[in-house]
Amino acid sequence: MKKTKALIGDAGATFSNAFTATPLCCPSRSSILTGQYPHNHSVRNNSLDGNCSSPLWQKGPETTAFPVYLSKQHYQTFYAGKYLNQYGKKETGNVGYVPPGWDQWHALMGNSQYYNYTLSVNGKEEQHGDNYEKDYLTDLILNRSLHFLDDRSPQRPFFIMLSPPAPHSPWTAAPQYEKNFTDVKAPRDGSFDKPGKDKHWLLRQPSNPMPSTSLNFLDNAYRKRWQTLLSVDDMVEALVKKLEGLKELNNTYIFYTSDNGYHTGQFSLPIDKRQLYDFDIRIPLMLHLSIYLSIHLLSINHTSIHAPELRNGTARPYFLVEYTGEGHLDPDPACPKLGPGLSQCFPDCVCEDAYNNTYACVRTLAEHNLQYCEFADTESFVEVYNLTSDPHQLENIVKKVDPTLLQAMNQRLIKLQSCEGDSCRATKI
Repeated sequence: MKKTKALIGDAGATFSNAFTATPLCCPSRSSILTGQYPHNHSVRNNSLDGNCSSPLWQKGPETTAFPVYLSKQHYQTFYAGKYLNQYGKKETGNVGYVPPGWDQWHALMGNSQYYNYTLSVNGKEEQHGDNYEKDYLTDLILNRSLHFLDDRSPQRPFFIMLSPPAPHSPWTAAPQYEKNFTDVKAPRDGSFDKPGKDKHWLLRQPSNPMPSTSLNFLDNAYRKRWQTLLSVDDMVEALVKKLEGLKELNNTYIFYTSDNGYHTGQFSLPIDKRQLYDFDIRIPLMLHLSIYLSIHLLSINHTSIHAPELRNGTARPYFLVEYTGEGHLDPDPACPKLGPGLSQCFPDCVCEDAYNNTYACVRTLAEHNLQYCEFADTESFVEVYNLTSDPHQLENIVKKVDPTLLQAMNQRLIKLQSCEGDSCRATKI
């Protein structure tokens, strides 16, 4: 991603401490759209039962999402790519449903695909096949955004949100990048293939050390993810050049981020997200801005991404991370020994999620570099990490910490889990 780093991060600002409110696509995207924690917008996971793009979401939080506000301010708005995982399904209004606030709408039905997908184009169904020139989704959403920039009214401000599938599975690279990174493997440092000792039971179930089948699987996924991101790198370059050619670059903010982190082999988990650790909740955040715009940056309110506050040069001392696990009522046929209640089972019977993979955490940065997490399970399991002395979260120190600190973190967690509106953004809770 050399082009992206040079054109956005190096030309503007790169935030080293940016985190997501929840490490999963649909609830995290819902937080980005609304600036709310999951317990406020009620999208808990990627399922319809978890309110992903559900009628409840559509009638409530979606009506106050930021594109609605931008539209009222006479912005010209454009969306293209993946929206919410259940978007376009029969139960959520089919492709004819267009969320409020968007003037141009080119949204993917369902979850990530690169070919053979269906789009809602301003509420009309558009089928796509497997022709690279016509259908490769990363390139398609770029091309349509360039047309939008040509066709917009220069007298009104504009907002573009592009959500390419990359680097999400099925990790289908553009033809010209299929042979890149062929010798690359996932990094073997930090918590890679370390046992999940003293952690929630889901982290204790993978085989350790990992078998070669799991290692080969995660290395292949790691390579393919990088291959798909090369097209995103091209997309960023093309957009920056277009804005430059239109003489709009110095008048435009460009944000580059993600909805969640990802792991490949940490604590012997092959691939996925959904866990409370830094590798799943830490996200990239880069911002390109003209020096002439920097004075106005303090007025930008992006509350769904927990980067350090720019207001008055202070940092938010702590924030909430929460997740509600998904599972299946029946055992996975490939993994019957673990019984029902699990999901996302990968090779060698390693399951990445479960109903009781449900937790809430307080993550502190300013006063202490700590993470305190409570699980909603029969064990009432607690995990605590000091990320200054243990940056890879190898040791759960819950039994070593001063009880008064545990009590203080517990009280903060209770208050954050019930916060609403401005109280969620308060620097002291």
